[in-house]
Amino acid sequence: MSTPFVVAIDGPSGSGKSSVSKAVAARLGAGYLDTGAMYRALTWWCLERGLDLQDQDAIATAAVELPLAIGDDPQEPALEVDGTDIVSAIRGPEVTSAVSAVATNPGVRSEMQRRQRELIARIARSRGGVVAEGRDITTVVAPEADVRLLITASEDARLRRRSTELHGHADDSAVEATRDQIVRRDRDDSTVSQFTTAADGVTLLDTSELSFDESVEAVLDIVEETRGLERALRAGLEEVELTDEDRALIDGYQSLDEEVVDGPLPVVAIIGRPNVGKSTLVNRILRRREAVVEDTPGVTRDRVAYEGEWTGRRFTLLDTGGWESSAAGIDLRVAEQAEAAIDLADAVVFVVDALVGATDDDEAVVKLLRRSGKPVVLVANKVDDQRQEADAAALWNLGLGQPWPVSALHGRGSGDALDAVVEVLPEVSAHAPLHPTDGLRRVALIGRPNVGKSSLLNKLAREDRVVVDDVAGTTRDPVDEVVELGGRLWRFVDTAGIRRRVHQTRGADFYASLRTQTALEKAEVAVVLIDAEQSIAEQDLRIIGQVVEAGRALVIAYNKWDLLDEERRYYLEREIERELVQVQWAPRVNISAQTGRHVEKLVPALERSLASWDTRIPTSRLNAMLGEIVAAHPHPVRGGKQPRILFATQASTRPPRFVIFASGFIEAGYRRFLERRIREEFGFEGTPIEVSVRVREKRRR
Repeated sequence: MSTPFVVAIDGPSGSGKSSVSKAVAARLGAGYLDTGAMYRALTWWCLERGLDLQDQDAIATAAVELPLAIGDDPQEPALEVDGTDIVSAIRGPEVTSAVSAVATNPGVRSEMQRRQRELIARIARSRGGVVAEGRDITTVVAPEADVRLLITASEDARLRRRSTELHGHADDSAVEATRDQIVRRDRDDSTVSQFTTAADGVTLLDTSELSFDESVEAVLDIVEETRGLERALRAGLEEVELTDEDRALIDGYQSLDEEVVDGPLPVVAIIGRPNVGKSTLVNRILRRREAVVEDTPGVTRDRVAYEGEWTGRRFTLLDTGGWESSAAGIDLRVAEQAEAAIDLADAVVFVVDALVGATDDDEAVVKLLRRSGKPVVLVANKVDDQRQEADAAALWNLGLGQPWPVSALHGRGSGDALDAVVEVLPEVSAHAPLHPTDGLRRVALIGRPNVGKSSLLNKLAREDRVVVDDVAGTTRDPVDEVVELGGRLWRFVDTAGIRRRVHQTRGADFYASLRTQTALEKAEVAVVLIDAEQSIAEQDLRIIGQVVEAGRALVIAYNKWDLLDEERRYYLEREIERELVQVQWAPRVNISAQTGRHVEKLVPALERSLASWDTRIPTSRLNAMLGEIVAAHPHPVRGGKQPRILFATQASTRPPRFVIFASGFIEAGYRRFLERRIREEFGFEGTPIEVSVRVREKRRR
């Protein structure tokens, strides 16, 4: 394994998790950790010392003092206590009957879980990967494991397996002799552990009808699926060509521990006339290319919020469009957004082009800033070397205090300017929080240019939050806003319109399309707006396909519905039946962004789509349903062979992704049939679902 890899496996007693885990670790060339053996080792040690197992304090103290040495070889798992080999001793009847009393001790569990985390980290580093199995391993000990599995089996299957292990056979007498042990262990462990149902993100694998070899193969398939996704992501990143500037920005980026701030983050607004380098400065502060930048005036139009940090201080950064005193038309609305940003800000960074000097528009901005009463940091941009610092000094005449010479493009002087900004920032914002606590569902408004996305956001926000104009392509940067709708808060994101031929666009429109794709990937659900007055176009279908490919929940909103006459409504219904047959599962809402008609109907549609997006189907229900379908409609015989579906599992949610393990190739038509039946059986309204097939082949040992 190229990077440390952790597989966590839990399950009830007798489910086969230990033997399967050892085999999987051996096949992967990884280390192995039996956490259950640690509890048995402690039990053996307590019995050897004559401790009362009902004395919880004494047993908890023994857990801290336990001189345990545990090996990580899956084929020869060593276990010693104080130098004594106890591999065989811990499987004896005395330890087996007493281990539950020790393992259910809260003090013992806390200490053992701490040790287990340390062991998992050490084994993963030294062996390149680890398969760890035992109670609470998937939820408490290693909740961040790369693969988390709950291996289960019916009580009858578990009794037969444990009987064979202990007695060498599984006749009725052996099964009954084992029953008390299995049932009592389940009852005792259930008081401190949850091992009968899979927690969120944990894959449930029912091995009742699987042989040992089939169980091992099933786990290996799930592990390899996850590792394959990781390798694909890594390969994709390696294919990206980075410039020296990109690498410098990446190298300069440091991940920060999130500090707890009792209130909204302070807000810093970046203000200035067009083309003075505001968005370039924003990217410099963020240490990444986030804001759209082009060497023409008027690229940024809305006020766009980002989260920034400097010397440990976090703040919300507002990028704005250029402010002009003589603005008209769309430029006037851009200027209004800049003025709104000043009202929202706790401090303002006023950017002036030092090479041009102070203009009449700059003087007008100064008057605006003085009226606001906000702290102002004056940044003299485009000072690329020391010779140009004299140009920056001339800006003292604006009366805003010291001008800070900066080259936003190259980073020169930006640290000193940020120090000055941090000095005037309050601990928390004195205004309404622009970015409230995380946890809100993210909704992306997607569609063709000029379809009404910005109008809808303004209507939902109950203010002119974004610039709206008849000119197509007004929005360029994604703009997010917290909206109260249906009695709850949502985070809606307005995006640039997706054009027909993105690869042929240039400049700001090209980068705006990239930002739209990024906003979609960050969202949880997309509302695709379609102009109901116009015929459904190929570009509408392409946008819907883009949402499905991104794996996001989907709601389709037909805008301008109030403007339709009866004839257009008739033809639109026919178009929907014909063109959108592949997404009949998507909720539909007929709205008017201009008047606000029926926008409240977005709430139940969004909630249904998100609920389906988050849904996880138990493996037992999934396989029972597939068994009925395959029995009634078996796969066609091809070339004298008929592939057999062995079992299936839901590998993940968001979106729901299913993996079907089969004995041979499953035709695309039959795969679509299975996908349709899964959707019909379990609902999944408003979310794409993915069904992949893994053909079981003989593995080389």
